[in-house]
Amino acid sequence: MTTAASNLDAYWMPFTANRDFKANPRVISGASGHYYTTDDGVKLYDTFSGLWTSGIGHCHPKIVEAVQQQVAKLDYCMSFQVTNNKAIELADRVTKMAPDGIDHCFFTNSGSESVDTALKIALGYHRARGEGNRSRLIGREKGYHGVNFGGMSVGGIVPNRKIFSTALLPGVDHLRHTLDIERNAFSRGLPKHGAELAEDLERLCALHDGSNIAAVIVEPVAGSAGVIPPPPGYLQRLREICDQHGILLIFDEVIAAFGRLGTPFGAHRFGVTPDIITTAKGLTNGVIPMGAVLVRDTVYDAFMQGPPNMVEIFHGYTYSGHPVAAAAGLASMDVYEEEGIFEQSAALEQQFEDLLHSFADQKHVIDVRNFGLMGAIEMAPRDGAPGARGGEAHKKCFWDEKLVIRNGMDILQFSPFLNSKPDEMEQSFAAVRRVLDSIE
Repeated sequence: MTTAASNLDAYWMPFTANRDFKANPRVISGASGHYYTTDDGVKLYDTFSGLWTSGIGHCHPKIVEAVQQQVAKLDYCMSFQVTNNKAIELADRVTKMAPDGIDHCFFTNSGSESVDTALKIALGYHRARGEGNRSRLIGREKGYHGVNFGGMSVGGIVPNRKIFSTALLPGVDHLRHTLDIERNAFSRGLPKHGAELAEDLERLCALHDGSNIAAVIVEPVAGSAGVIPPPPGYLQRLREICDQHGILLIFDEVIAAFGRLGTPFGAHRFGVTPDIITTAKGLTNGVIPMGAVLVRDTVYDAFMQGPPNMVEIFHGYTYSGHPVAAAAGLASMDVYEEEGIFEQSAALEQQFEDLLHSFADQKHVIDVRNFGLMGAIEMAPRDGAPGARGGEAHKKCFWDEKLVIRNGMDILQFSPFLNSKPDEMEQSFAAVRRVLDSIE
């Protein structure tokens, strides 16, 4: 056991079975390109590009250089009353990449903070317009919107919510999720059935009156719940209902933005423009924690009222627009453009889809789902031991095949690099097949 592994007791790990992990720790100490290096020097291929974060590869030299130069020039600058040049530049770059009409950017430090910021902006927007009665928020079952209290409240993943249930925000409803294995199992791309589930929003508008609803928040493609693409027309119908009732539509694009769906934003891929977009992860390629909330002009302008010397929204973070994070973001934007990363991502979709769906006849597999470079293989749980098969697959991939995959219970999730090499994808899925062949 390495020194790092022997000193694990102090570290309370997030979203991890700590006792199980510490009995057989998997510790990473280095990374380059598409590979990790373990604490004892073993190379592993990363099938999840970090945590949906590092789409252009680990330790990209352009981003590394930008961070090194920035930290030596301006390590920190507060963003209350003053700001730094890198934050200004990055806000301009990101909004120019966003859908038309989304021209303003509020920086955060994570996806969770982006979601809570977006919810506060939505509530503040309606109050600024004299509609403070619009306080109800609508999320979706199986939605993941981070782990702050606002995000948990609109989120719909039961284990994230259950022990905090008495402290979640009041006035929150949830649309039904669109996962329908009975009708849509093994769909390639968007599933055929389920667009009618968007009418849940119309039902909630009838129940509460749409004039009391502030915002609806959904992931264009649900990620953490196990990659759940929307049926064709579903997001378009949500947009129509929101417009009809004056409700803001928020897309949580912490995963989908910056090329994961082969386009700058998921909004581009689906042809639906929300009022607010939350981002993080790919904003800096995961190199420095950073998030951003992008808003339509109409939302921003609603706040720009009253005396010009007064603060328009009493919200922000110590590290909002951090100059080193912004430098990483600017370098990431350069790489996306200069290396044609979004185009590379789109070109890989068909191979990725074919590799995933080659598992359709694999024992224990009950569904395969994919869209863009997001994919999942769902296995039937063992009787009385949900999550055991997925956990075993994760560990066997790591130890036996030198491969890092992610499992959410019995769902194996894949998020390949946007510039993956076709032969590496072939080899990695061949390794996954060997592991699944060995699991009972």
